[in-house]
Amino acid sequence: MTFKKSMGIGLGVLVIVAVTLWISLGDRITRVQVVSTLFTGAEQWQNFNRMHSMFPVNTMPAAPQPNAFASGSPIELPSEFTFRGERVETAEFLSRTDSGALLVIKEGQIAFEQYWLSGGQQQTWLSMSVAKSFISALIGIAVEQGHIRDINQPITDYVPELAGSAYNNVPIKDVMQMSSGASWNEDYGDPESDISRFSRIFALGGSMNAFAATLESEFAPGTYNRYNSTDTQALGMLLTNAVGRPISEFMIEVLWHPMGAENQAHWLTDSEDMEMAFAGLNATARDYAKLGEIYRLGGLFNGRQILPAQWVKDSITPDAPHLIAGDNPASDWLLGYGYQWWIPEGNQGEFMAIGVYNQFIYVAPQSNMVIVKLSANSAYGTPADAGASSEFESIEFFRRITATQ
Repeated sequence: MTFKKSMGIGLGVLVIVAVTLWISLGDRITRVQVVSTLFTGAEQWQNFNRMHSMFPVNTMPAAPQPNAFASGSPIELPSEFTFRGERVETAEFLSRTDSGALLVIKEGQIAFEQYWLSGGQQQTWLSMSVAKSFISALIGIAVEQGHIRDINQPITDYVPELAGSAYNNVPIKDVMQMSSGASWNEDYGDPESDISRFSRIFALGGSMNAFAATLESEFAPGTYNRYNSTDTQALGMLLTNAVGRPISEFMIEVLWHPMGAENQAHWLTDSEDMEMAFAGLNATARDYAKLGEIYRLGGLFNGRQILPAQWVKDSITPDAPHLIAGDNPASDWLLGYGYQWWIPEGNQGEFMAIGVYNQFIYVAPQSNMVIVKLSANSAYGTPADAGASSEFESIEFFRRITATQ
């Protein structure tokens, strides 16, 4: 064999190896590239509508009998609103926060709907922590069906994998209310924070469940409200163990299809096919709005009691001192908290699901309204949005909408 021929064969083998490695690692490389840009100020709108094409997912098909919102009397958005004593122009706010969708449902009908960037009526968008409120609903249904006997039971009765961790013997209710006592750092700008370590596992592969078992206790359960995404991942473990199947399969049967989802949705998963319970749902604005309508109507939707009315009420009621909104020394946030739902100060009865980068399902029962805002606010988690001020700015925007209609 000549040197030239043997060299050609060698290069051919190298090319084959390189191509094989790219095929096997290409998706992972893409995921790392995306995750590494989060909370850096980089634009994300071109990513949030296609996460299901970059990460492993479990897909939930549209309902066999989809329920489409009827068109109601259209409303106009307020041209401006006030935030912290300053006038904010609505158009500037929507542009600055990289809004992908804004949907206003009034008395069960579409009053306003508009999409920007890479959004669209049938376009799924990454929920971030809005997913937490879906997990809460599923646990309420699992309790009603008898899969979970009592939320005052220790979570380790159902998830023995968490024995010896911060969740050992912690009541399910405390985990639901972000009061597990687990030590946690959700600083998105700190590469060594718990959420950053968790994100690396998500990008590179590994077990989210195994990560949850590494957390240690810092507070006595039920005494301090610390926002902790792993609390919701532990609830995902509880759900899968209690019902004996993946989150997505259970959700299709008891929530996604009963509410009449109009489009398919996707749950991002880890390398062991476990759903990213705390942030991995990808759905359309209209289907996100359906969860808000279910809660606005006390669990009743489309002629069916999908959630127990008492569960809905309990979910949006801070029932202990450390869960109360305001400047609370026993909480790390200014908003109140229920069962994976946020409750702001005031007596307006509003509540909301919130995800980073300004994802919202805002529910205002007194105004008979639900507002969904999907966004890719590139300033989120950076000094330009210190203290996540755009979240509180969004709340004032929603309040202005409901007050003027």
